[in-house]
Amino acid sequence: MYKAVQVEKLRHAPTLNTVLMVEQVLKKSGKSAVTVAELKRMLPKQVNHYALKAILEYLEESNKIAVSMKGITWIHNSNPVLRRAIAEGREL
Repeated sequence: MYKAVQVEKLRHAPTLNTVLMVEQVLKKSGKSAVTVAELKRMLPKQVNHYALKAILEYLEESNKIAVSMKGITWIHNSNPVLRRAIAEGREL
């Protein structure tokens, strides 16, 4: 039984290209929050629903997106100045 569950998970495992494609679409989205349905329409090619769910879970766990009742929001900021300020800043 365990092996069947693993095979089912692997069937919907997204490729790196698909993960990067979803990241780019979310990053360049002009909206503050995007629903899953809107995201599917914005993607240049169709993505399996279960693979998309896996990608969104990964992006949320890696703190690149925030998922709320209104939708998905890109929150990752790679600005080195901001990162240094956060690392060197003091907590209040």
